[in-house]
Formats: sequence, structure tokens, C-alpha cells
Amino acid sequence: MEKIILTVSREEAGMRSDRFLADHAGGFSRQSLKESFDSGMVTLAGRPVKPSLKLREGDVIEAVLPDTAVLDAVPQDIPLDIVYEDADIAVVDKPAGMVVHPANGNFDGTMVNALMYHLDSLSAINGVIRPGIVHRIDKDTSGLLVVAKNDRAHEALAEQFRVHSITRRYTALLNGILSEKRGTIDAPIGRDPANRLAFTVTARNSKRAVTHFETAGLYEGFTHVYVTLETGRTHQIRVHMKYIGHPVIGDPLYSGGTELDRMFDGQLLHACTLGFIHPSTGEYVEFESPIPERFNILLKGRQNNGR
Repeated sequence: MEKIILTVSREEAGMRSDRFLADHAGGFSRQSLKESFDSGMVTLAGRPVKPSLKLREGDVIEAVLPDTAVLDAVPQDIPLDIVYEDADIAVVDKPAGMVVHPANGNFDGTMVNALMYHLDSLSAINGVIRPGIVHRIDKDTSGLLVVAKNDRAHEALAEQFRVHSITRRYTALLNGILSEKRGTIDAPIGRDPANRLAFTVTARNSKRAVTHFETAGLYEGFTHVYVTLETGRTHQIRVHMKYIGHPVIGDPLYSGGTELDRMFDGQLLHACTLGFIHPSTGEYVEFESPIPERFNILLKGRQNNGR
């Protein structure tokens, strides 16, 4: 059996304990975790918790997971673009189409499998399925992630994500012509009751979400933008862009199947800038990733109409 220790972030406050644990324990559903709850193996401050308990920011959940659902992640010789590495961290430029860690339906071929092959150590805080993983981006979103190589670095980075001091900048191509040169979307996000795989802007069972955007260029039928996250909700950029009527091109979940969407297998969204305080040196470090070649299919092939 495997023991994991998890801290509830600001974004996760108010979440049921079983949903929180299922989201973090790759490969386990809420039902498959029932054994751990029923046997008192999920605790908060040393006391067993119920699956329905609403968690608060800063709560530390300890859980012993059953020996079911997934196998241990194994090293695999998968090409990986490691843009920086030292004794404490690695910064990886993840390609579109790669899942970050093993879970149902994706037990191998993930970034974790590649990390285990290429790096000499990874933090153990998130267990055997997510070693080193401090944060994630969607499968079809490309770009930069920081990986922790030891538990001390992991805890320091996780705290920066918790207080929203991490710099996270994305670039995206959006359907349609965005009229504003820059702006802020402040709209709460919660799970979509009509589609359990999706999220939506809603006042019910939601969390505040804030996204800042700036137009980089207007083209024939689409807009190139840069986006900065103030909060970090699941699918936040994708949901907010749909909300303002300009979904990310190629987004299979949130876009409407336009001609541009059909040209791509996955959303044109890229994590281009990642900055944080280095857990050992205490200095701010920042990394940049260039616009992926798949963006250039449109950027180089259509007229830039200004801005």
C-alpha cells in the first residue's frame, strides 16, 4: 500500500475530501478510494475524515491508498526536452499530446515515465504515480513545467503555487477577431453539470478565476494572444476564452468545430513563460519556450491585420 501526504490549495478549498483525493491519486476513482475512507486510512490532523468532508485551504490530508487501480510508474526511454536541470529542479518543455502522469487509460508513455528514465532523482511527496510532479498542464497543451528532484524543493515550489507567486504566461490562437487589445476576465469556474469532463463559468459550486490577456496580432479569422494566469483553475484559459466567445483553436472540448478547429488535433495553447523563486538559491529564475511549430501553420500562412 502507498501513503501520500497532500496539502489543500486555495483553489481546492471547499472541495469534498473524496474528490480531492481522487484528483491527486492518479488512477483511483472516488468509489475505488472508499476502502481507504471506510478503514480510517484517510486522516486530517491524525483523525479519520469522511468522504463528504469539505476541505479548507492549508488542510493536510494523509492517505494510505489500496493496492489496486494502477501499477507503479516505470522508466521509459521517451525523448524529453529538458531545458534546465540542477540538483533540485528540472524544467521541461512538454510536447502537445503527452500526458503528464499515469492515470486511467494512460499507464505508460507519460512525462513521468520519461522523467524517471532521464533524471537521477525525483521527489516522493506525491507517491509512485506522480514522482516529481508539482503542477500539470493538459495533455494537448504544450510548454513549460517545473519538476522537483527532492522533497525539499517540492515543498518550496508547491508553496509558491499555493500563494500564486509563480509567473505563468501562455500564448494561444483564438477563433475570431478579439476586439479588445487587452483585458481581464474575472468569472468563477465550476464543473459543468451537463458534461462531467468539462468546466464552465457558473455561480454554483465554483471558485473565483482571473485571467489577463493581451492581443499580439489579428489575422484572417483568428487572434493571437498572450495570457497570464492570476488563479489556477482546471481548464481556466480554455473555459474563459469560450466564455468571451473566442475559444482556443483546436480545442476538442470547448470550441464549436470551426474550419480552423478541424485543422488541428488539440488546442493551440502553449505555456511559454515560467518563473519562480529557486528553492535553493532564493533567486528568481524565469524560462521561456518559443512558439511551437504547429502555431506557425496559421501565423505564417495568413495575413496579420495589425495590432
